[in-house]
Amino acid sequence: MEYRDAKSKFIQTWGALGSQWGINKTMAQIHALLMVAPEAISMEEIMEELQISRGNASMNLRALMDWGIVYKELKPGERREFFTAEKDLDELAVKISRERSRREIKPALKVLKEVSSIEGGTSSEEKHFIDQTTKLYDFVLKADNVLEKITEYKDNWLTQLLMKFMK
Repeated sequence: MEYRDAKSKFIQTWGALGSQWGINKTMAQIHALLMVAPEAISMEEIMEELQISRGNASMNLRALMDWGIVYKELKPGERREFFTAEKDLDELAVKISRERSRREIKPALKVLKEVSSIEGGTSSEEKHFIDQTTKLYDFVLKADNVLEKITEYKDNWLTQLLMKFMK
């Protein structure tokens, strides 16, 4: 397979996976393109490579910057904006984990806490509901705490050691 075909296949596959991860296909494709680009590229180059509109490129670049995984880069003498992706895969994983926790897990925890602390609980159906949602809340909270600890591994020698064993 030639470079151009391999690059295109990677970008298309990353885009398809993106929708399974809860982000849109174009956002994932832009991220993939920037991840494999050896240097920062302009919005115009992104639009041309992916055959997308300026509005689509702009909206998705802004979202990727909100996630903290894409950055604007200034080039001396250039008026255009250039973009680059986080290249450190450990840092990328940490940023994505934190953002997904903030966007998905924390809101789910809030709802679980609210629904598991309803008043009443007199009927067996209500008791079962409270019991199950409380267990689910506890489980999701523990999972979120573990994820939080893992994302802090760069500052934690014990987690660094565990991560080395997992490689």
